Amino acid sequence: MSAVAGGLLIFSQGGIAQQAPAVFGKYLKPGEAARGQLIMVEPPKEISTYVKKVEKAARTDPEWSTTYSKNATAGVPLPFHEKLGLTKEEYASYNKLWDERKMTPVKDGNVVVRLEQPKSGEWMVRVSGKGAPLSLLRYQEDKDVIKSPNGLLVRLDDINAHPRSILGAWTGHEWRFQEEDGLGKTKENFAIGTLVDTRWGLLVYRLQSTSPAGKLLFDRSMVIRFPMPAK
Repeated sequence: MSAVAGGLLIFSQGGIAQQAPAVFGKYLKPGEAARGQLIMVEPPKEISTYVKKVEKAARTDPEWSTTYSKNATAGVPLPFHEKLGLTKEEYASYNKLWDERKMTPVKDGNVVVRLEQPKSGEWMVRVSGKGAPLSLLRYQEDKDVIKSPNGLLVRLDDINAHPRSILGAWTGHEWRFQEEDGLGKTKENFAIGTLVDTRWGLLVYRLQSTSPAGKLLFDRSMVIRFPMPAK
C-alpha cells in the first residue's frame, strides 16, 4: 500500500484510495512510522508513606471508602476528608508529591508505531517490541468498534482528562470490552489520544482478569508515547 495526499489517503488491497478514520488519522499518518516509547508515571518515592496510610484507612471502613471514591473525579487524588487517614498537613504533602510525578521511559521500551489498513474498512495500529499486543486489535470503521481476540471493544465517551489525572491533561478516544461469567470478569480497554498543548500522541491499553471472588488473576497495561506528525 502507498501513502498519498499527506498520508491521509492510502490504497487498500483492492486499489481504492480510502481516508483514515479521524479517530486515528489525527494522530498517525497511514504507513508512516513513528518512533515511540513505553512510559510509566512515577511520583516521588516519598508518596508511598501517605498512600499506605490511605490504604489502611480504606480497609478500616471499606464501604465508606468505596462510596467516597465513586463520587470523586476518576484518576485524581481524592478530596480531603478526615476518614482518608491523613492530617491536613499530610494531605498537603501528599498532593505536592503527586504534582511532582514524571513520565519515565521503560527500560528497553522503544517501539515503532504505524497506522495500517489490512483490508477495506479495517484499520490497525502496528506496534513493535513490547507493544506488540496492540497489533492484534482491529478497528472496524463501519461499526466504530475494535475487535480483539477477547471480543468487541465498544466506543466510550471521548476522553478529556483532568490536568491532575495520572497522565495529566489529555484528550482522545476510548473503547472497552467487558465480560463476566462463572470464571470471573475480563475487562479490556484501548485508547488513543494526545497530551494537551503538545505534539505527543498516546496509546493506552489495559487487559485485566479477576476471579469470581474479585482476586486479580491477570493485569497487563501499557502507555506508549509517540511524536505526532507535523501539521
